[in-house]
Amino acid sequence: MSPLDWVVVGSYLFGLFVLALWCARKQESGDDYYLAGRDLSALSLATSTIATQCSTNSLLGAPAFVGFVAGGGMIWLQYELAVPLAMLALAYLLLPMRRTNQVSIYGFLEDRLGRSSRLLASGCFLVFRGVATGVTVYGVAIVLELLLGVSYTSAVLLLMVVTISYDLLGGLRAVVISDVVQTILIVLSIFVGLGFLMLDAGHVDLFARERADTIHLDWGVSGGDHYGLWPMLFGGFFLYCAYYGCDQSQTQRVLATSSPQQTGRVLLFNGLLRFPLVLLYCLLGLALASYAARYPGFLASLPLTNDGSPNLNLVFPAYVIQQFPIGLVGLVMVGIFAAAMSSIDSALNSLSAATVEDFWFGGSRAGRPEQRLVAGRIATIGWGVFVLVFSYQVETIAPTVLEAINKIGSFANGPLLALFTIALLCPQVGERCAILAFACGLFVNCAVSYFLPGVSWLWWNLIGFGVAMGLACACGGYRDLSRVSDSLSEPIANQIRPWLLGGFGLIAIVCLWIDRLST
Repeated sequence: MSPLDWVVVGSYLFGLFVLALWCARKQESGDDYYLAGRDLSALSLATSTIATQCSTNSLLGAPAFVGFVAGGGMIWLQYELAVPLAMLALAYLLLPMRRTNQVSIYGFLEDRLGRSSRLLASGCFLVFRGVATGVTVYGVAIVLELLLGVSYTSAVLLLMVVTISYDLLGGLRAVVISDVVQTILIVLSIFVGLGFLMLDAGHVDLFARERADTIHLDWGVSGGDHYGLWPMLFGGFFLYCAYYGCDQSQTQRVLATSSPQQTGRVLLFNGLLRFPLVLLYCLLGLALASYAARYPGFLASLPLTNDGSPNLNLVFPAYVIQQFPIGLVGLVMVGIFAAAMSSIDSALNSLSAATVEDFWFGGSRAGRPEQRLVAGRIATIGWGVFVLVFSYQVETIAPTVLEAINKIGSFANGPLLALFTIALLCPQVGERCAILAFACGLFVNCAVSYFLPGVSWLWWNLIGFGVAMGLACACGGYRDLSRVSDSLSEPIANQIRPWLLGGFGLIAIVCLWIDRLST
């Protein structure tokens, strides 16, 4: 990069430190550090959640999948059909959890079932999220290594020192505000990239290729397409319910809302705003594929992977480096850097919250506010060091560790969602039965993955949930799971239901429209 590009990157990083110092002024307790005083807007909290999900892995991986990977294409959008439906379900499930005023979502399990269930769920979160964050750090660091021309150690230290520092000082408030800025930068980078691709490739016909197909009617149960419509719709529904409803890195935004009405708005914005960003990622992939078809030497210029093939995850950064003018390269690099930090900073803050609230203070409100604040910062540093060290081990574990982690998460998503559903709807089942149901759901998922390899791993989310809930019903003799008490969230759910269902319909129409254009 040119000196001007480095000035752009440096100015952005300096701005983050200023933001963190400004946010640190208002922190006096652990609640301030983890929940930002519960005074952030619903739109900013929803934007932060979306930024956490649609991070660097999506910005680099989605265009590569859509444009270049065999069997890829716009079928990626099928995954988004489940999001509005999951948000509607969570409108019923999350509001009772929000009313408990917990910092950790797993405190709800202790209130309703017992301490063992809280530690089980929190422990699962710490293991899966800690490992996944280490993998994210590794993936981003190797990209920075190639783009900035520095060593891996320099790249990972630059990334983690900056991220840990402003997370440590600013807490959730700095995380959310920076995520909003980072989302704006990501969107600007994509629009600029699409504009240059249109100019460079002349008339780029985005929908002239078979990759524009969006609907793939495959059940994913007999060795067919693991990413067919039905596993992505039904399995994706339970996956998103578990991710948004049982994962501390996502639910912490809901717990930080100022009122139940704000909680409903966060879910509404999540259900409606995520799809446009993912659609932009997919259009970028189609445009890059069309550009590569017109200029065959482009793919040959990409850095190589260990097996000697072009690293397709770098198609967008490579295009930026080759074609963008000085100054704009720095802007896009900031966008990529920002996308990485939006995922890592949220994970570190939530890992710290679960550690302090569930284990350090034993789930109690013991300890002075300033003690909990200090404990939170110590835990943030500890998890930052863990993911930094673990990132050095990723390459030795498995070449497809990212997919492996997604699959491992799907083993536990369904049973974990069932554990929360039991706590919410039928706590009289008892903690022992609930934990047994969780274990059986996990065991059945393992058996399905081993004995029925043709079943899409997305189905594991539904299977694990169904088995766990079925066993809980049998053990507890609970006969009316369909009844939800009046103390739940019908008023809020009724308000956002038409918007979320409308969002689901709009996403379906867009998918069918693109599919129609491709034929």
